[in-house]
Amino acid sequence: MNDVRVRYAPSPTGHLHIGGARTALFNYLFARKHGGAFIVRIEDTDRKRHVEGAEGDQLEQLRWLGLSWDESIDVGGPYGPYRASERLSIYRAHIEELLERDLAYPCFCDDATLEAKREAARSRGEVPRYDGTCARLTPKERRARLASGEPHAVRLRVPAEERIAFSDLVRGEVVFRSADLDDFVLMKQDGMPTYNFAVVVDDHLMRISHVIRGEEHLSNTPKQLLVYRAYGWTPPSFAHLPLILNEARQKMSKRDETLEQFVEQYRALGVLPEALVNFLALLGWAPEEERELFTLPELIERFSLERVSKSPAVFDRAKLRWMNQMYYKARSSEDLARLALPHAVRAGWLPEVPDEATWRRFVAVVDLVRGELGTAREIIDAAARFYRQDDDVLDVQALEAEARSLLIAPESRAVLSAFVRAMDARGGEGEFVPEDVRALFQAVRAETGQKGRALFMPVRLAATGEAHGPELDRTLSLLGPARVRRRLVLALERLEQWTQNQYNETDRENHRA
Repeated sequence: MNDVRVRYAPSPTGHLHIGGARTALFNYLFARKHGGAFIVRIEDTDRKRHVEGAEGDQLEQLRWLGLSWDESIDVGGPYGPYRASERLSIYRAHIEELLERDLAYPCFCDDATLEAKREAARSRGEVPRYDGTCARLTPKERRARLASGEPHAVRLRVPAEERIAFSDLVRGEVVFRSADLDDFVLMKQDGMPTYNFAVVVDDHLMRISHVIRGEEHLSNTPKQLLVYRAYGWTPPSFAHLPLILNEARQKMSKRDETLEQFVEQYRALGVLPEALVNFLALLGWAPEEERELFTLPELIERFSLERVSKSPAVFDRAKLRWMNQMYYKARSSEDLARLALPHAVRAGWLPEVPDEATWRRFVAVVDLVRGELGTAREIIDAAARFYRQDDDVLDVQALEAEARSLLIAPESRAVLSAFVRAMDARGGEGEFVPEDVRALFQAVRAETGQKGRALFMPVRLAATGEAHGPELDRTLSLLGPARVRRRLVLALERLEQWTQNQYNETDRENHRA
């Protein structure tokens, strides 16, 4: 496919949204697959919603995802400027051409008048449409009002009855009727172009061959095609990507607080860029082969618009977590610890700049629990056993019934007491490695005769407050002998108190009987 040129044109009105990131990715994959150019262009004509710093932040998030571009505000290119606000003279020249040919006209209606007309239409149960008041002005009236400096917008004259059809590369033939459109605004009273006008001028002058964008832009296409027709330009090929739904099968909204919406949020969670790219690629596109993990070069090689679905894609957080977990396997524990460090700092476990011993222990903890991590934020639950206060570890009442029943048994208390005695006999000085822990268990087994679950589970519950977890010998080694002993002693005290309370409760019940 020769001369492929595609663009991603974000508006700097906020952070990079998941939907925008997918659009950028699909454009990037298509361009690289066909040896074409990928352009990032800034659509900053909506000054009211402009967010300071959003432009740079969006580019930074795209770079983090691993995307690169051939033309943009930062790398330049032969068709610049690449920021809409720097192209105003270009838009005005093109507006003048349409005015001279009477394909567009100045509209002097103010906002209050237009809103009153819209409200009247709604009260009649009609779809609000511009009524063409200024379209009916005579040339003399228009010239006089322009000469007086009266503020005005510019509207396109929309033909009354025309079929507007195009072949979408994802959806097939799509047909609209011009009768369903009013004379829409091309340039606002403040001199800024509207999106549907600026995007056509920019796409034409920048020789964009394919417009790949979200389904929400489908309704803009007939207006843009009418602008192309007014200039006699050949429009690009269009491909409208399917909607992205949340897990409730509803359209993702930027106001939906049940789901992270922005790329930087997933970055902060510790989702790897290669995992997020892989996940986004499968939101609406399906490879021919039965696999789900792809590198970026593999995605480029396999991508095609023919395999983009018309049906909405569901943002499945469990799948993203699984995918990120798969990519974690290729990372070192030190890498994962760096991702998890901000969460450990917020939890109060580590300082922002830990000393070498603290850092090395944290890396060892991450190495032990890494199999539990789907995101770096999950370190809070996975590693809490190593950092919570000893008094907060064991809550006998909160244990599941089976675990509590095992722990309160006299045999379990005997195991805990024997373990404490074995630790005292060993002494608390020196290294405490997994081999030392295994030797302690051998001593306890010899003294109590307990083995298997009856031997290991009481110690796990007392030392971590949990019935399940990673290898117990490594867990106790990382906790350290002093902390393990302290937690076991506390557990014995609480079990004694629990038993006494149960005895007292039984005694009261007997008295009531």
